[in-house]
Amino acid sequence: MTQRAELATVLDRLAVDELITEYAAAVDDGDWTAYQTLFTADGRADYRSAGGIEGDAGQIAGWLAENLSLFAMRQHLIVNRRLRFGFLDHDTGDTARVRADYLNPMRFTGDGAPTAPDLVCGGRYDFGLLRTPDGWRLREVVVHEKWRRQPDRDPAALSG
Repeated sequence: MTQRAELATVLDRLAVDELITEYAAAVDDGDWTAYQTLFTADGRADYRSAGGIEGDAGQIAGWLAENLSLFAMRQHLIVNRRLRFGFLDHDTGDTARVRADYLNPMRFTGDGAPTAPDLVCGGRYDFGLLRTPDGWRLREVVVHEKWRRQPDRDPAALSG
């Protein structure tokens, strides 16, 4: 691999990493306009394993906006990112796949001081990406929720 190809790969890796980070920030901040701009025109997401829906980016943004409004605090941590570049029409690097684990603590709206989360879930994302004239975009997001925990909100209930 030449230095020029290595530099291009590093730049692509940074751009893909930024896209995944922007995805997490858009969900946590409830910025559904930004969320939709992260996808290709035909981009889709599948949240069924987490009790959600499958659909295009607009449908998913609407569903997320409605369901996540229950939580005043959301902190989406996407870690252990494994990136693989693929091929599209025999051109190296036009597609990419990212598999990454997530941890997502959330706190319900309107229940007092911000303390421990009311709901914590975790699992894995599968992201399919496409290089477009506007940069890397999400073509596919699939959520694989592996676990969910709703801590007991009443400490007295633990002793009784």
